[in-house]
Amino acid sequence: MIHIRGLDHIVLRTRKLDAMLEFYQQHLNLSLERCEADAGLYQLRAGTSLIDIVPVDSPLGRAGGDPPDHQRHNVDHFCLQVAGFEGDALLAYCSEHGIEHSSVERRYGAEGFGLSLYITDPEGNIIELKGPAEPGTRLDVRL
Repeated sequence: MIHIRGLDHIVLRTRKLDAMLEFYQQHLNLSLERCEADAGLYQLRAGTSLIDIVPVDSPLGRAGGDPPDHQRHNVDHFCLQVAGFEGDALLAYCSEHGIEHSSVERRYGAEGFGLSLYITDPEGNIIELKGPAEPGTRLDVRL
Protein backbone atom coordinates (compact mmCIF):
# COMPACT_ATOMS: atom_id res chain seq x y z
CA MET A 1 0.00 0.00 0.00
CA ILE A 2 2.83 2.45 0.77
CA HIS A 3 5.17 3.21 -2.17
CA ILE A 4 8.37 5.06 -1.25
CA ARG A 5 9.87 7.47 -3.83
CA GLY A 6 13.00 8.39 -1.90
CA LEU A 7 14.52 10.21 1.05
CA ASP A 8 13.07 13.70 1.57
CA HIS A 9 15.07 14.94 4.56
CA ILE A 10 16.85 14.04 7.75
CA VAL A 11 16.80 16.05 10.99
CA LEU A 12 20.00 16.36 13.04
CA ARG A 13 19.96 17.65 16.64
CA THR A 14 23.04 19.56 17.73
CA ARG A 15 24.74 21.34 20.62
CA LYS A 16 27.07 23.09 18.12
CA LEU A 17 24.82 25.03 15.72
CA ASP A 18 27.47 27.38 14.34
CA ALA A 19 29.97 24.57 13.76
CA MET A 20 27.34 22.36 12.11
CA LEU A 21 26.14 25.15 9.79
CA GLU A 22 29.73 26.03 8.89
CA PHE A 23 30.59 22.38 8.20
CA TYR A 24 27.62 21.74 5.92
CA GLN A 25 27.78 25.11 4.17
CA GLN A 26 31.56 25.53 3.84
CA HIS A 27 32.76 21.94 3.49
CA LEU A 28 29.82 20.30 1.71
CA ASN A 29 28.75 23.44 -0.17
CA LEU A 30 25.11 23.26 0.94
CA SER A 31 23.01 26.42 0.96
CA LEU A 32 20.73 27.58 3.74
CA GLU A 33 17.29 27.37 2.17
CA ARG A 34 15.00 28.09 5.08
CA CYS A 35 15.44 29.29 8.64
CA GLU A 36 12.95 29.53 11.49
CA ALA A 37 15.34 30.62 14.25
CA ASP A 38 12.58 31.10 16.85
CA ALA A 39 11.55 27.45 16.48
CA GLY A 40 15.15 26.27 16.06
CA LEU A 41 15.03 25.05 12.45
CA TYR A 42 17.79 25.51 9.85
CA GLN A 43 17.18 23.73 6.52
CA LEU A 44 20.06 23.14 4.12
CA ARG A 45 19.61 22.09 0.49
CA ALA A 46 21.41 18.80 -0.34
CA GLY A 47 20.59 18.09 -3.98
CA THR A 48 16.97 16.99 -4.11
CA SER A 49 16.85 16.47 -0.33
CA LEU A 50 17.18 18.59 2.80
CA ILE A 51 19.30 18.33 5.93
CA ASP A 52 17.63 20.04 8.87
CA ILE A 53 19.79 21.22 11.78
CA VAL A 54 17.97 21.70 15.09
CA PRO A 55 19.72 23.09 18.21
CA VAL A 56 18.95 20.91 21.25
CA ASP A 57 18.08 23.99 23.35
CA SER A 58 15.47 25.27 20.86
CA PRO A 59 11.74 24.47 21.01
CA LEU A 60 12.11 21.80 18.31
CA GLY A 61 15.33 20.45 19.79
CA ARG A 62 13.96 20.12 23.32
CA ALA A 63 11.15 17.95 21.97
CA GLY A 64 13.80 15.32 21.13
CA GLY A 65 14.86 14.81 24.74
CA ASP A 66 18.34 15.02 26.25
CA PRO A 67 21.19 16.37 24.11
CA PRO A 68 23.09 13.86 21.95
CA ASP A 69 26.30 12.26 23.16
CA HIS A 70 27.97 8.89 22.71
CA GLN A 71 24.92 7.11 24.15
CA ARG A 72 22.16 9.39 22.86
CA HIS A 73 21.69 9.78 19.14
CA ASN A 74 21.33 13.07 17.35
CA VAL A 75 18.93 12.00 14.59
CA ASP A 76 15.44 13.25 15.35
CA HIS A 77 13.66 11.59 12.41
CA PHE A 78 13.98 10.83 8.74
CA CYS A 79 11.44 11.50 6.04
CA LEU A 80 10.42 9.32 3.12
CA GLN A 81 8.56 10.63 0.09
CA VAL A 82 5.43 8.58 -0.60
CA ALA A 83 3.98 8.11 -4.09
CA GLY A 84 0.19 8.34 -4.23
CA PHE A 85 -0.05 9.90 -0.76
CA GLU A 86 -3.61 9.75 0.55
CA GLY A 87 -3.74 10.98 4.14
CA ASP A 88 -6.99 9.32 5.18
CA ALA A 89 -5.97 5.99 3.63
CA LEU A 90 -2.58 6.11 5.37
CA LEU A 91 -4.20 6.89 8.72
CA ALA A 92 -6.58 3.97 8.28
CA TYR A 93 -3.73 1.66 7.25
CA CYS A 94 -1.65 2.63 10.28
CA SER A 95 -4.57 2.20 12.65
CA GLU A 96 -5.50 -1.15 11.11
CA HIS A 97 -1.93 -2.44 11.51
CA GLY A 98 -1.28 -1.04 14.99
CA ILE A 99 1.30 1.49 13.76
CA GLU A 100 1.65 4.46 16.09
CA HIS A 101 1.05 7.66 14.07
CA SER A 102 0.39 11.37 14.20
CA SER A 103 -2.30 13.31 12.41
CA VAL A 104 -1.79 14.49 8.82
CA GLU A 105 -0.43 18.05 8.71
CA ARG A 106 1.07 20.52 6.22
CA ARG A 107 4.87 20.63 6.55
CA TYR A 108 7.87 21.78 4.53
CA GLY A 109 10.02 19.16 2.81
CA ALA A 110 12.63 18.95 0.07
CA GLU A 111 10.09 19.64 -2.69
CA GLY A 112 8.10 22.33 -0.82
CA PHE A 113 5.06 22.43 1.47
CA GLY A 114 2.77 19.41 1.48
CA LEU A 115 0.95 16.97 3.71
CA SER A 116 2.73 14.42 5.89
CA LEU A 117 2.36 12.26 8.97
CA TYR A 118 4.75 10.70 11.45
CA ILE A 119 4.89 6.99 12.27
CA THR A 120 7.03 5.10 14.77
CA ASP A 121 8.92 1.90 13.98
CA PRO A 122 9.29 -1.00 16.46
CA GLU A 123 12.53 0.48 17.87
CA GLY A 124 10.92 3.87 18.46
CA ASN A 125 12.49 5.59 15.43
CA ILE A 126 10.31 8.34 14.01
CA ILE A 127 9.65 8.29 10.27
CA GLU A 128 7.83 11.08 8.45
CA LEU A 129 5.82 9.95 5.43
CA LYS A 130 5.62 12.91 3.01
CA GLY A 131 3.20 13.48 0.19
CA PRO A 132 3.81 15.59 -2.90
CA ALA A 133 4.49 19.28 -2.53
CA GLU A 134 1.96 21.93 -3.38
CA PRO A 135 2.98 23.57 -6.69
CA GLY A 136 5.11 26.68 -6.26
CA THR A 137 5.90 26.18 -2.57
CA ARG A 138 9.55 25.17 -2.82
CA LEU A 139 11.73 28.01 -1.58
CA ASP A 140 14.90 27.17 -3.56
CA VAL A 141 14.08 26.56 -7.22
CA ARG A 142 17.63 26.58 -8.56
CA LEU A 143 17.61 22.83 -9.32
